[in-house]
Amino acid sequence: MNFLRNLLASILGSLFAFGIVFVMFFIFISLVGGSEDTVSVKDNSILELQLKRPISDYVGTNELDPFSGIFEQSQGLDEIIQAIEVAKTDDRIKGISINNNFIMAGLAQTQAIRQALQDFKSDGKFIYTYADFYMQRDYYLASVADSVFLNPVGALDFKGLSTEVLYLKELQEKSGVKMEVIRHGKYKSAVEPYLQDSMSEANRTQLSELLGSLWSAMVDEIAGNRGISDENLNIIADTLGGRTPEYAKHTRLIDDVVFYDQYESKLASRLKLDENTDIDYITLEDYVTYSNKKTLKSGDGKIAVVFAQGEIFYGEGGPDVIGQGIINEALINAREDDKVKAIVLRVNSPGGSALTSDIIWREVELTKKIKPVVVSMGNVAASGGYYIAAGANKIFAEPTTITGSIGVFGAVPNMSELADNIGVNAEQVGTNKNSIEYSLFEPIQDSFKDQVQESIEDTYQTFLKRVSEGRNMTMAQVDSVAQGRVWSGSEALNIGLVDELGNLDDAIASAAEMADLDTYGVKKFPKYKSGFERFMEDLEGASVKIKNNLVKAEIGDEAFRILEEVKAFQERKGIQARMPFALDIK
Repeated sequence: MNFLRNLLASILGSLFAFGIVFVMFFIFISLVGGSEDTVSVKDNSILELQLKRPISDYVGTNELDPFSGIFEQSQGLDEIIQAIEVAKTDDRIKGISINNNFIMAGLAQTQAIRQALQDFKSDGKFIYTYADFYMQRDYYLASVADSVFLNPVGALDFKGLSTEVLYLKELQEKSGVKMEVIRHGKYKSAVEPYLQDSMSEANRTQLSELLGSLWSAMVDEIAGNRGISDENLNIIADTLGGRTPEYAKHTRLIDDVVFYDQYESKLASRLKLDENTDIDYITLEDYVTYSNKKTLKSGDGKIAVVFAQGEIFYGEGGPDVIGQGIINEALINAREDDKVKAIVLRVNSPGGSALTSDIIWREVELTKKIKPVVVSMGNVAASGGYYIAAGANKIFAEPTTITGSIGVFGAVPNMSELADNIGVNAEQVGTNKNSIEYSLFEPIQDSFKDQVQESIEDTYQTFLKRVSEGRNMTMAQVDSVAQGRVWSGSEALNIGLVDELGNLDDAIASAAEMADLDTYGVKKFPKYKSGFERFMEDLEGASVKIKNNLVKAEIGDEAFRILEEVKAFQERKGIQARMPFALDIK
């Protein structure tokens, strides 16, 4: 019976694999056989900006790959901004319509798109925006438009920023499973939820000041476009002055309350179309295909941009994980490329492995001995993310970047109380005094804790030294702004952790100036496997994804998020130089 079952499973598996290959073959033929100029941009068109997928700084697939873009789960920030910049000088594109976004991007990424849209208007082109409802970050982006419209029964969320931290001490006590944590840093609150039932004053202070700085940066830009003072915008937020379409119009957060067909009539009027003529839209996805083939910067000399995005783990790394393998290879390739005259390291990371961070830091040090290295910080460049940036010749951050968090911690799971409760007894035998490894079934020993504490103190001192040498500050000066505290980009500028506020383009321009280049091209590193290649590799993990979805459906999104955070915490190996917590700003 088992033989027949295994045989049937093998046959079905082979048929399934053959079916996939067959379908992919026809997709390949259609892609290769299609013309490169299949994207048609008509005169008097509108670029429709709908951001439907999560936004990464960089997707990193090869444009020459016919499967590039297939099964990609995210959009590249670099491609979005390139499309907006190309559209600015494309005479066929008369304006942009931002339509019903639910933007899945960090604040710094949203700010970068907003800046590109602001620049788009500088040549006299227009931007209109419409939504059935605006979440706060959506409105921050939409406020750059010349005119903002809202559905008559829609809503606008404008109330200020907040965040939530989950505390798990009581859960650990009740379950008998806990995290044993050792830390250095007054503000190193990545471990605070495992040690306390409530938020410490130090953590509350840093969060309040961080959110206040980020909110001020958002309000300043909204005020500039909407013609409302910062003071009045804060009054509107405190009184929920945009909670209904009528209130939003009265407070001038929006320009009018209309249905979508009325919005399209306003677009047609702006394009000077008669009633019987349809508007020619081109989607962002289609226009990206067109704009990716355009070269905005050119020259014999090149500026390399190395993208480091995601949590830092020891190993190779990939599109969403920073590993020393892929990042150091990119840095080496860039510095050994004779056409590359300077390098920009784009960092978007909450940190992670302290060992990996130091390995990458060393490669940056070797690189800047040969060519200038400039860092551009994205949404977050904190802890290990700041560690790998600290040695650069120059550091740029967005005002809304979250950075700093110079501190380290170690954590190991322990379930000795649960083992006692369910009758599990673990016995160890060893040859030497320290030969027995830590057991999660036994209470943590003081000798083991002392070893970890010593390692953490050494790592923290090394971290301070790296920052001290890179930023030309004394160890005491670094320690005074370190201790694990997080800062906004604006705050980091004031305390000397960054050199200038600016976006990726500003960092590239600065690198070109250091290399004495008047004209230059841009070369991006690293290249990742395409979404299709990753899809094929992940087929075997499909059952895991199905199981996770079933668990999420059973216990709910919030409980599943807690489960994922605990699981991720347990999987982190070694001393961590990591962002204090999973900061979800709403």
